[in-house]
Amino acid sequence: MVNLTNEALFSNELMEEIREKFAFIDMDPLTKKKRLFFDNAGGSLRLKNAIEKFSQFDMFPDHPQREHEVAKYLAEVERRGIEDTRIIFNGKKGSIATYLTASQAIFDITGVIAENIEGTNIVTTELEHPSAFDSAKFYANKLGKELRVANTNPVTGGVDVEEIIKHIDSDTSLLSVIYASNISGAILDIETIVREARKIKPDLYIIVDSVQHAPHGVIDIEKTPVDAMNFAPYKFFGIRGCGIAYLSERAAKLPHHRLNGKDEGDWQLGSPAPAHFAAISEIVNYVCWIGSKFTNQQDKRSLYVEGMTRIALHEKSLLDIMLNGTDKVKGLRNIPGVTVHLDYEDLLKRDLIVAISIDHLDYKEAVRQYEKENVIVYERVASSIYSKRMLESFGMTGSIRISPLHCNSVEEIEELLEVTQNIAERSTTASRSI
Repeated sequence: MVNLTNEALFSNELMEEIREKFAFIDMDPLTKKKRLFFDNAGGSLRLKNAIEKFSQFDMFPDHPQREHEVAKYLAEVERRGIEDTRIIFNGKKGSIATYLTASQAIFDITGVIAENIEGTNIVTTELEHPSAFDSAKFYANKLGKELRVANTNPVTGGVDVEEIIKHIDSDTSLLSVIYASNISGAILDIETIVREARKIKPDLYIIVDSVQHAPHGVIDIEKTPVDAMNFAPYKFFGIRGCGIAYLSERAAKLPHHRLNGKDEGDWQLGSPAPAHFAAISEIVNYVCWIGSKFTNQQDKRSLYVEGMTRIALHEKSLLDIMLNGTDKVKGLRNIPGVTVHLDYEDLLKRDLIVAISIDHLDYKEAVRQYEKENVIVYERVASSIYSKRMLESFGMTGSIRISPLHCNSVEEIEELLEVTQNIAERSTTASRSI
Protein backbone atom coordinates (compact mmCIF):
# COMPACT_ATOMS: atom_id res chain seq x y z
CA MET A 1 0.00 0.00 0.00
CA VAL A 2 1.02 3.59 -0.55
CA ASN A 3 1.90 5.82 2.37
CA LEU A 4 -0.35 8.83 1.81
CA THR A 5 1.79 10.96 4.10
CA ASN A 6 4.48 10.71 1.43
CA GLU A 7 6.05 14.14 1.02
CA ALA A 8 5.87 13.74 -2.75
CA LEU A 9 2.13 14.38 -2.66
CA PHE A 10 0.95 17.98 -2.57
CA SER A 11 -0.56 18.99 0.77
CA ASN A 12 -4.32 19.25 1.04
CA GLU A 13 -4.02 23.02 1.38
CA LEU A 14 -1.94 23.36 -1.78
CA MET A 15 -4.22 20.97 -3.68
CA GLU A 16 -7.19 23.21 -2.89
CA GLU A 17 -5.33 26.22 -4.28
CA ILE A 18 -4.20 24.29 -7.37
CA ARG A 19 -7.64 22.95 -8.17
CA GLU A 20 -9.21 26.38 -7.88
CA LYS A 21 -6.98 27.54 -10.74
CA PHE A 22 -8.40 25.00 -13.24
CA ALA A 23 -11.65 25.29 -15.18
CA PHE A 24 -14.15 22.43 -14.92
CA ILE A 25 -11.81 20.56 -12.62
CA ASP A 26 -14.58 18.17 -11.52
CA MET A 27 -17.55 19.26 -13.63
CA ASP A 28 -18.92 18.41 -17.06
CA PRO A 29 -18.82 21.72 -19.01
CA LEU A 30 -22.15 20.96 -20.72
CA THR A 31 -24.32 19.29 -18.08
CA LYS A 32 -22.59 20.91 -15.08
CA LYS A 33 -22.74 17.51 -13.37
CA LYS A 34 -19.85 15.97 -11.47
CA ARG A 35 -17.23 14.44 -13.74
CA LEU A 36 -13.71 13.02 -13.55
CA PHE A 37 -11.63 13.97 -16.60
CA PHE A 38 -8.87 11.43 -17.14
CA ASP A 39 -8.05 12.08 -20.79
CA ASN A 40 -5.30 14.65 -20.23
CA ALA A 41 -2.98 12.90 -22.70
CA GLY A 42 -5.49 13.87 -25.39
CA GLY A 43 -5.75 17.43 -24.16
CA SER A 44 -5.64 18.78 -20.65
CA LEU A 45 -7.63 20.54 -18.00
CA ARG A 46 -7.29 24.27 -18.58
CA LEU A 47 -5.84 27.00 -16.40
CA LYS A 48 -8.45 29.70 -15.92
CA ASN A 49 -5.83 32.43 -16.12
CA ALA A 50 -4.49 31.14 -19.43
CA ILE A 51 -7.96 31.20 -20.99
CA GLU A 52 -8.78 34.59 -19.48
CA LYS A 53 -5.54 36.20 -20.64
CA PHE A 54 -5.96 34.80 -24.12
CA SER A 55 -9.48 36.19 -24.33
CA GLN A 56 -8.39 39.53 -22.91
CA PHE A 57 -5.63 40.15 -25.43
CA ASP A 58 -7.34 38.56 -28.40
CA MET A 59 -10.04 41.24 -28.16
CA PHE A 60 -7.51 44.01 -28.80
CA PRO A 61 -7.84 45.26 -32.40
CA ASP A 62 -4.34 46.73 -32.39
CA HIS A 63 -1.42 45.35 -34.40
CA PRO A 64 1.61 44.85 -32.12
CA GLN A 65 4.02 45.98 -34.82
CA ARG A 66 2.96 49.61 -34.67
CA GLU A 67 4.22 52.61 -32.70
CA HIS A 68 1.25 53.68 -30.58
CA GLU A 69 0.90 52.88 -26.89
CA VAL A 70 -1.40 49.84 -27.11
CA ALA A 71 0.66 48.32 -29.91
CA LYS A 72 3.83 48.66 -27.85
CA TYR A 73 2.08 47.05 -24.91
CA LEU A 74 1.05 44.07 -27.06
CA ALA A 75 4.59 43.79 -28.41
CA GLU A 76 5.80 43.57 -24.81
CA VAL A 77 3.25 40.80 -24.11
CA GLU A 78 4.67 38.89 -27.07
CA ARG A 79 8.26 39.47 -25.94
CA ARG A 80 7.51 38.20 -22.43
CA GLY A 81 5.74 35.18 -23.89
CA ILE A 82 8.77 34.29 -25.99
CA GLU A 83 11.05 34.65 -22.98
CA ASP A 84 8.70 32.44 -20.95
CA THR A 85 8.75 29.88 -23.76
CA ARG A 86 12.53 29.89 -23.51
CA ILE A 87 12.15 29.18 -19.79
CA ILE A 88 10.12 26.05 -20.59
CA PHE A 89 12.84 24.77 -22.93
CA ASN A 90 15.76 26.39 -21.11
CA GLY A 91 16.67 27.53 -24.60
CA LYS A 92 18.89 30.53 -24.02
CA LYS A 93 19.96 30.71 -27.66
CA GLY A 94 18.32 29.57 -30.86
CA SER A 95 14.86 30.52 -32.14
CA ILE A 96 11.24 30.08 -31.11
CA ALA A 97 8.68 29.35 -33.82
CA THR A 98 4.90 29.17 -33.63
CA TYR A 99 2.47 27.12 -35.69
CA LEU A 100 -1.22 26.28 -35.59
CA THR A 101 -0.32 22.86 -34.15
CA ALA A 102 2.70 21.02 -32.79
CA SER A 103 2.24 18.50 -35.61
CA GLN A 104 2.72 21.26 -38.19
CA ALA A 105 5.87 22.28 -36.39
CA ILE A 106 7.47 18.86 -36.54
CA PHE A 107 6.52 18.30 -40.20
CA ASP A 108 7.98 21.66 -41.21
CA ILE A 109 11.20 21.30 -39.22
CA THR A 110 11.73 17.69 -40.32
CA GLY A 111 11.49 18.81 -43.93
CA VAL A 112 13.92 21.69 -43.55
CA ILE A 113 16.58 19.53 -41.89
CA ALA A 114 16.10 16.50 -44.15
CA GLU A 115 16.31 18.59 -47.32
CA ASN A 116 19.38 20.57 -46.30
CA ILE A 117 21.57 18.10 -44.41
CA GLU A 118 23.50 15.50 -46.36
CA GLY A 119 23.14 11.85 -45.50
CA THR A 120 21.69 8.62 -46.78
CA ASN A 121 19.38 7.72 -43.91
CA ILE A 122 16.92 9.09 -41.35
CA VAL A 123 16.46 7.37 -37.97
CA THR A 124 13.28 7.31 -35.91
CA THR A 125 11.36 4.85 -33.69
CA GLU A 126 8.20 2.78 -33.65
CA LEU A 127 6.99 4.81 -30.68
CA GLU A 128 6.65 8.13 -32.49
CA HIS A 129 3.50 10.18 -32.87
CA PRO A 130 2.35 10.09 -36.52
CA SER A 131 3.42 13.71 -37.03
CA ALA A 132 7.04 12.73 -36.33
CA PHE A 133 7.07 9.26 -37.88
CA ASP A 134 5.11 10.18 -41.00
CA SER A 135 7.14 13.32 -41.64
CA ALA A 136 10.37 11.30 -41.34
CA LYS A 137 8.95 8.70 -43.71
CA PHE A 138 7.64 11.34 -46.13
CA TYR A 139 10.99 13.08 -46.49
CA ALA A 140 12.94 9.82 -46.58
CA ASN A 141 10.80 8.73 -49.53
CA LYS A 142 10.95 12.14 -51.18
CA LEU A 143 14.73 12.41 -50.91
CA GLY A 144 15.56 8.77 -51.55
CA LYS A 145 16.93 8.18 -48.07
CA GLU A 146 16.63 5.00 -46.03
CA LEU A 147 14.21 5.17 -43.11
CA ARG A 148 15.61 3.27 -40.15
CA VAL A 149 13.16 2.47 -37.36
CA ALA A 150 14.18 1.50 -33.82
CA ASN A 151 11.97 -1.09 -32.14
CA THR A 152 10.07 -0.56 -28.90
CA ASN A 153 10.70 -2.46 -25.69
CA PRO A 154 7.49 -4.23 -24.55
CA VAL A 155 8.76 -4.40 -20.96
CA THR A 156 9.53 -0.72 -20.42
CA GLY A 157 6.99 0.60 -22.93
CA GLY A 158 9.74 2.78 -24.38
CA VAL A 159 12.72 2.44 -26.71
CA ASP A 160 16.14 1.44 -25.42
CA VAL A 161 19.08 3.76 -25.98
CA GLU A 162 21.11 0.95 -27.56
CA GLU A 163 18.29 0.12 -29.97
CA ILE A 164 18.27 3.68 -31.27
CA ILE A 165 22.05 4.11 -31.39
CA LYS A 166 22.65 0.95 -33.43
CA HIS A 167 20.77 2.53 -36.36
CA ILE A 168 22.93 5.68 -36.44
CA ASP A 169 26.06 6.02 -38.56
CA SER A 170 28.12 8.74 -40.21
CA ASP A 171 25.56 8.94 -43.04
CA THR A 172 22.56 9.64 -40.79
CA SER A 173 21.18 13.07 -41.66
CA LEU A 174 18.50 13.23 -38.94
CA LEU A 175 17.38 11.50 -35.75
CA SER A 176 13.76 12.07 -34.76
CA VAL A 177 12.77 10.70 -31.36
CA ILE A 178 9.90 11.11 -28.91
CA TYR A 179 10.49 12.26 -25.32
CA ALA A 180 7.70 10.19 -23.78
CA SER A 181 4.93 7.95 -25.07
CA ASN A 182 1.27 8.93 -24.83
CA ILE A 183 0.32 5.25 -24.81
CA SER A 184 2.68 3.72 -22.25
CA GLY A 185 3.87 6.87 -20.47
CA ALA A 186 7.47 5.66 -20.87
CA ILE A 187 10.04 8.46 -20.69
CA LEU A 188 13.01 7.99 -23.00
CA ASP A 189 16.52 8.79 -21.80
CA ILE A 190 16.99 11.73 -24.16
CA GLU A 191 20.16 12.98 -22.50
CA THR A 192 21.93 9.67 -23.04
CA ILE A 193 20.48 9.24 -26.53
CA VAL A 194 21.85 12.63 -27.57
CA ARG A 195 25.26 12.02 -26.02
CA GLU A 196 25.70 8.53 -27.51
CA ALA A 197 24.33 9.49 -30.92
CA ARG A 198 26.78 12.36 -31.24
CA LYS A 199 29.67 10.07 -30.33
CA ILE A 200 28.93 8.36 -33.62
CA LYS A 201 28.21 11.56 -35.58
CA PRO A 202 29.20 14.72 -33.69
CA ASP A 203 27.21 17.07 -35.93
CA LEU A 204 24.06 14.91 -36.09
CA TYR A 205 20.81 16.86 -36.25
CA ILE A 206 18.26 15.70 -33.66
CA ILE A 207 14.53 16.48 -33.33
CA VAL A 208 12.60 15.63 -30.13
CA ASP A 209 8.81 15.52 -29.86
CA SER A 210 8.10 16.63 -26.29
CA VAL A 211 4.34 17.18 -26.63
CA GLN A 212 3.50 14.40 -24.21
CA HIS A 213 6.27 15.01 -21.69
CA ALA A 214 6.29 18.81 -21.41
CA PRO A 215 3.36 19.05 -18.94
CA HIS A 216 4.82 16.32 -16.72
CA GLY A 217 8.52 16.96 -16.32
CA VAL A 218 11.48 19.27 -16.70
CA ILE A 219 12.85 19.95 -20.18
CA ASP A 220 16.38 21.30 -20.51
CA ILE A 221 17.94 22.08 -23.88
CA GLU A 222 21.23 22.79 -22.10
CA LYS A 223 21.36 19.16 -20.92
CA THR A 224 19.90 17.73 -24.13
CA PRO A 225 21.30 20.00 -26.87
CA VAL A 226 18.99 18.97 -29.69
CA ASP A 227 18.23 20.96 -32.83
CA ALA A 228 14.46 21.11 -32.49
CA MET A 229 11.84 20.37 -29.86
CA ASN A 230 8.11 21.05 -29.79
CA PHE A 231 5.21 21.19 -27.36
CA ALA A 232 1.48 21.83 -27.57
CA PRO A 233 -0.03 24.42 -25.19
CA TYR A 234 -3.43 22.71 -25.32
CA LYS A 235 -1.87 19.66 -23.65
CA PHE A 236 -0.09 21.91 -21.17
CA PHE A 237 -3.01 23.51 -19.29
CA GLY A 238 -3.31 26.09 -22.09
CA ILE A 239 -5.18 26.86 -25.29
CA ARG A 240 -5.71 25.27 -28.69
CA GLY A 241 -4.67 26.78 -32.01
CA CYS A 242 -0.96 27.02 -31.27
CA GLY A 243 2.09 24.76 -31.54
CA ILE A 244 5.48 25.84 -30.21
CA ALA A 245 8.94 24.82 -31.38
CA TYR A 246 12.49 25.55 -30.31
CA LEU A 247 15.26 25.49 -32.94
CA SER A 248 18.99 25.51 -32.33
CA GLU A 249 21.00 28.33 -33.87
CA ARG A 250 22.31 26.13 -36.67
CA ALA A 251 18.89 24.61 -37.42
CA ALA A 252 17.21 28.01 -37.39
CA LYS A 253 19.64 29.28 -40.05
CA LEU A 254 18.92 26.47 -42.50
CA PRO A 255 16.98 27.61 -45.60
CA HIS A 256 13.30 27.87 -44.67
CA HIS A 257 10.20 29.87 -45.52
CA ARG A 258 11.14 33.41 -44.54
CA LEU A 259 10.29 36.95 -45.49
CA ASN A 260 13.23 38.64 -47.23
CA GLY A 261 14.82 41.19 -44.95
CA LYS A 262 14.12 39.27 -41.75
CA ASP A 263 16.90 37.72 -39.70
CA GLU A 264 18.03 34.37 -41.14
CA GLY A 265 17.09 32.66 -37.87
CA ASP A 266 13.55 34.09 -37.79
CA TRP A 267 10.89 31.42 -38.40
CA GLN A 268 7.85 33.59 -37.72
CA LEU A 269 5.61 34.23 -40.72
CA GLY A 270 2.78 36.75 -40.64
CA SER A 271 1.45 38.87 -37.83
CA PRO A 272 2.23 37.79 -34.26
CA ALA A 273 -0.55 36.71 -31.91
CA PRO A 274 0.10 38.27 -28.49
CA ALA A 275 -2.86 36.41 -26.97
CA HIS A 276 -1.17 33.05 -27.51
CA PHE A 277 2.01 34.28 -25.85
CA ALA A 278 0.01 35.75 -22.96
CA ALA A 279 -1.50 32.31 -22.36
CA ILE A 280 1.96 30.66 -22.38
CA SER A 281 3.17 33.22 -19.83
CA GLU A 282 0.31 32.21 -17.56
CA ILE A 283 1.34 28.55 -17.83
CA VAL A 284 4.89 29.45 -16.80
CA ASN A 285 3.67 31.76 -14.04
CA TYR A 286 1.51 28.97 -12.66
CA VAL A 287 4.36 26.44 -12.57
CA CYS A 288 6.62 29.06 -10.96
CA TRP A 289 3.92 29.72 -8.36
CA ILE A 290 4.01 26.04 -7.41
CA GLY A 291 7.80 26.22 -7.28
CA SER A 292 7.63 29.22 -4.94
CA LYS A 293 5.85 27.02 -2.40
CA PHE A 294 8.97 24.88 -2.08
CA THR A 295 11.95 27.19 -2.62
CA ASN A 296 13.04 30.72 -1.82
CA GLN A 297 14.87 31.13 -5.12
CA GLN A 298 13.76 34.08 -7.22
CA ASP A 299 15.20 33.20 -10.63
CA LYS A 300 12.30 32.33 -12.91
CA ARG A 301 13.88 29.27 -14.51
CA SER A 302 14.79 27.94 -11.05
CA LEU A 303 11.21 28.46 -9.88
CA TYR A 304 9.91 26.77 -13.02
CA VAL A 305 12.20 23.76 -12.57
CA GLU A 306 11.16 23.45 -8.92
CA GLY A 307 7.50 23.65 -9.90
CA MET A 308 7.78 21.01 -12.63
CA THR A 309 9.83 18.79 -10.32
CA ARG A 310 7.08 18.97 -7.69
CA ILE A 311 4.40 18.32 -10.32
CA ALA A 312 6.32 15.23 -11.44
CA LEU A 313 6.72 13.96 -7.88
CA HIS A 314 3.03 14.40 -7.11
CA GLU A 315 2.14 12.60 -10.33
CA LYS A 316 4.48 9.69 -9.56
CA SER A 317 2.63 9.30 -6.27
CA LEU A 318 -0.73 9.35 -8.05
CA LEU A 319 0.60 6.75 -10.49
CA ASP A 320 1.72 4.59 -7.57
CA ILE A 321 -1.74 4.85 -6.04
CA MET A 322 -3.44 4.00 -9.35
CA LEU A 323 -1.34 0.88 -9.67
CA ASN A 324 -1.20 -0.30 -6.06
CA GLY A 325 -4.26 1.21 -4.38
CA THR A 326 -4.77 2.53 -0.88
CA ASP A 327 -6.23 1.20 2.35
CA LYS A 328 -9.64 2.03 0.89
CA VAL A 329 -9.48 0.47 -2.57
CA LYS A 330 -7.47 -1.97 -4.67
CA GLY A 331 -5.04 -0.70 -7.27
CA LEU A 332 -5.27 -1.55 -10.96
CA ARG A 333 -2.63 -4.24 -10.52
CA ASN A 334 -4.84 -6.04 -7.99
CA ILE A 335 -8.36 -5.70 -9.39
CA PRO A 336 -9.56 -9.09 -10.73
CA GLY A 337 -10.34 -8.91 -14.43
CA VAL A 338 -8.05 -5.92 -15.06
CA THR A 339 -4.75 -6.17 -16.91
CA VAL A 340 -2.22 -3.35 -16.71
CA HIS A 341 -0.20 -3.22 -19.92
CA LEU A 342 3.42 -2.08 -20.28
CA ASP A 343 3.60 -2.01 -16.49
CA TYR A 344 7.23 -1.08 -15.91
CA GLU A 345 8.13 -1.02 -12.23
CA ASP A 346 10.39 2.06 -12.26
CA LEU A 347 7.83 4.85 -11.91
CA LEU A 348 10.53 7.51 -12.24
CA LYS A 349 10.74 6.53 -15.91
CA ARG A 350 7.00 6.93 -16.51
CA ASP A 351 4.64 9.84 -16.99
CA LEU A 352 1.16 9.70 -15.45
CA ILE A 353 -0.44 7.38 -18.02
CA VAL A 354 -1.73 3.85 -17.56
CA ALA A 355 -2.91 1.47 -20.28
CA ILE A 356 -5.31 -1.26 -19.15
CA SER A 357 -7.81 -3.76 -20.49
CA ILE A 358 -10.83 -5.31 -18.77
CA ASP A 359 -11.67 -8.97 -19.34
CA HIS A 360 -14.65 -9.70 -21.59
CA LEU A 361 -15.03 -6.05 -22.50
CA ASP A 362 -14.32 -4.29 -25.79
CA TYR A 363 -12.17 -1.18 -25.41
CA LYS A 364 -14.76 1.20 -26.81
CA GLU A 365 -17.52 -0.37 -24.74
CA ALA A 366 -15.36 -0.03 -21.64
CA VAL A 367 -14.88 3.69 -22.35
CA ARG A 368 -18.67 4.06 -22.69
CA GLN A 369 -19.16 2.33 -19.35
CA TYR A 370 -16.70 4.72 -17.71
CA GLU A 371 -18.62 7.63 -19.21
CA LYS A 372 -21.85 6.32 -17.70
CA GLU A 373 -20.05 6.58 -14.37
CA ASN A 374 -19.04 10.18 -15.23
CA VAL A 375 -15.41 9.25 -15.82
CA ILE A 376 -13.74 10.26 -19.08
CA VAL A 377 -10.99 7.96 -20.36
CA TYR A 378 -10.02 7.02 -23.92
CA GLU A 379 -9.50 3.89 -25.98
CA ARG A 380 -6.30 3.48 -27.98
CA VAL A 381 -7.03 0.90 -30.68
CA ALA A 382 -5.06 -0.45 -33.63
CA SER A 383 -7.70 0.78 -36.10
CA SER A 384 -6.62 4.37 -35.30
CA ILE A 385 -3.79 5.99 -37.26
CA TYR A 386 -2.72 7.58 -33.98
CA SER A 387 -2.27 4.21 -32.27
CA LYS A 388 -1.77 1.41 -34.81
CA ARG A 389 2.02 1.38 -35.23
CA MET A 390 2.78 1.81 -31.53
CA LEU A 391 0.27 -0.76 -30.31
CA GLU A 392 1.33 -3.36 -32.87
CA SER A 393 4.96 -2.85 -31.88
CA PHE A 394 3.94 -3.96 -28.39
CA GLY A 395 1.88 -6.88 -29.70
CA MET A 396 -1.33 -5.20 -28.56
CA THR A 397 -4.65 -4.58 -30.32
CA GLY A 398 -5.70 -1.81 -27.98
CA SER A 399 -5.99 -0.46 -24.48
CA ILE A 400 -8.02 1.82 -22.25
CA ARG A 401 -5.83 4.83 -21.58
CA ILE A 402 -6.17 6.59 -18.23
CA SER A 403 -4.29 9.89 -18.04
CA PRO A 404 -4.87 12.08 -14.96
CA LEU A 405 -3.05 15.34 -14.21
CA HIS A 406 -1.24 16.78 -11.20
CA CYS A 407 -4.37 18.72 -10.22
CA ASN A 408 -6.16 15.45 -9.58
CA SER A 409 -6.48 14.35 -5.97
CA VAL A 410 -5.92 11.04 -4.22
CA GLU A 411 -9.67 10.86 -3.62
CA GLU A 412 -10.33 11.14 -7.35
CA ILE A 413 -7.88 8.33 -8.08
CA GLU A 414 -9.63 6.22 -5.45
CA GLU A 415 -12.97 6.95 -7.12
CA LEU A 416 -11.51 5.91 -10.48
CA LEU A 417 -10.34 2.64 -8.94
CA GLU A 418 -13.78 1.98 -7.44
CA VAL A 419 -15.43 2.59 -10.81
CA THR A 420 -12.90 0.31 -12.53
CA GLN A 421 -13.54 -2.47 -10.03
CA ASN A 422 -17.30 -2.15 -10.52
CA ILE A 423 -16.98 -2.28 -14.31
CA ALA A 424 -14.69 -5.32 -14.11
CA GLU A 425 -17.08 -7.13 -11.75
CA ARG A 426 -20.08 -6.42 -13.99
CA SER A 427 -18.16 -7.62 -17.04
CA THR A 428 -17.19 -10.87 -15.33
CA THR A 429 -20.72 -11.47 -14.09
CA ALA A 430 -22.17 -10.81 -17.56
CA SER A 431 -19.73 -13.22 -19.21
CA ARG A 432 -20.70 -16.00 -16.81
CA SER A 433 -24.40 -15.58 -17.59
CA ILE A 434 -23.88 -16.04 -21.32
